[in-house]
Amino acid sequence: MASTYTVLGTQLMATGENAGTWGTKTNTNLNIIEQIAGGYIEVDVSSTPTTLSVSDGSTGAALAHRCITFTETISENTVVTIPLDVQTFYIIKNSVSGSYSVQFKYVSGSGSSVTWASGDAGTKIIYATADDATNPNIVDATSAFVTATSTTTLTNKTLTSPKIGTSILDTSGNELALLTATGSAVNEFTIANAATGAGPTLSSTGGDSNIDINVTPKGTGDVVLSADTVTVGDAAAAATIRSSGAGTLTVTTGGASDLILSTNNGTTSGTVTITDAANGDITLTPNGTGIVKATDAADATAAVKIAGTETMYVPATAMYAESTNGAEATQTVLTAGNPELKAFDFDTSTAEAVQFNVCFPKSWDAGTVTFQTFWSASATDTGTGGFTLAGCSVASDVDYDLAFGTAVANTALAASGTQDDLMVNVVSGAVTIASVADDTNTIFRLVRDTGTDTNTGDLRLVGLKLFYTTDAANDA
Repeated sequence: MASTYTVLGTQLMATGENAGTWGTKTNTNLNIIEQIAGGYIEVDVSSTPTTLSVSDGSTGAALAHRCITFTETISENTVVTIPLDVQTFYIIKNSVSGSYSVQFKYVSGSGSSVTWASGDAGTKIIYATADDATNPNIVDATSAFVTATSTTTLTNKTLTSPKIGTSILDTSGNELALLTATGSAVNEFTIANAATGAGPTLSSTGGDSNIDINVTPKGTGDVVLSADTVTVGDAAAAATIRSSGAGTLTVTTGGASDLILSTNNGTTSGTVTITDAANGDITLTPNGTGIVKATDAADATAAVKIAGTETMYVPATAMYAESTNGAEATQTVLTAGNPELKAFDFDTSTAEAVQFNVCFPKSWDAGTVTFQTFWSASATDTGTGGFTLAGCSVASDVDYDLAFGTAVANTALAASGTQDDLMVNVVSGAVTIASVADDTNTIFRLVRDTGTDTNTGDLRLVGLKLFYTTDAANDA
């Protein structure tokens, strides 16, 4: 029986054949197998079609090499063919010159083929399937492998110490992130994921002990954090927000909403609220019984004065008795060298009165006032003593001849029973001032409330506290 040959030219010898030449033919077969396994050859494809033919029983056939490079200059689209029954795989590089394509296909049939477009000098991994007697397919397997020029999608792959160039592209091929190298860099970002209930972390790490994270917008662009709450600092130290140089740092919200600054995620924290509105307020709200403080140029820290209740003391010496039923102005000596009482004595049975006038600061809210009286008893009587207060405001170019508002009594206070003890009534209810307005002169009328109190002696009034409310930080 005569020898036969494989599709790639290896001789299959019949039993008892080739006596005396069997060793030589076997060596040739081994050489063919070696070139099929890993042989390399360059093929001139300057003419089309270029046919890669089998060479039965001899080495050198381009068809029977694993690695092939197409060479020479082509002047038209070129076709390279192989026989219909070839079943193997190739690593083929296209190194032709000329602006034309190169197609690798079976010699006939309508099966698939592989084509290098004009100018494509890539290397492809190709397998010839011989999967059909008349229409076999040649398949480009390159997309299943990662190569220097491939656009391979990697799924669930681990890259150890990968090196990325100057950019990362998105799925449309547009730049997603640019990477800039720093010579002898020692600091970098570390991105860490997190378990349930915690957020992932972007950290500065590297050779230095204290490293910033720098976020730099382009031109006049802003650094925008799209979150309802932004937390800075950690539990170990106070958080500081500052500019990185001599420029101005602006912290703002991303839309029409208030900006609230707090600590410890708002737990046991006061707040600074910047209201988003025309003429909006900035509200400083301490937590619990905390107070708002400020530090001056001398590093002295003290409470900030906040608009609210203010006190004005009016001594008896600033008052004057009414012309009708006026209290008697007196000066009482107790012990020589000790305080003397400059007071008004109010009779026990007649509702005697005094008056005084004040000008409230511009920061006054022009609202109601309350009062507290300071007096002593002229005898050892323990009866109660109390007063009423009424007021009216006189504006510029307005006649002083006005009626007082409704008089309001404070709560009568029982005297101690010791002559000349200081007695201080509790603060009264609200006193409504007639014709009240800013920038006015306000006159008050103080009367002993003889219809209510029970003290049988004169009450010596030494002064009065007025309490009023401000609604501005100052009198500008």
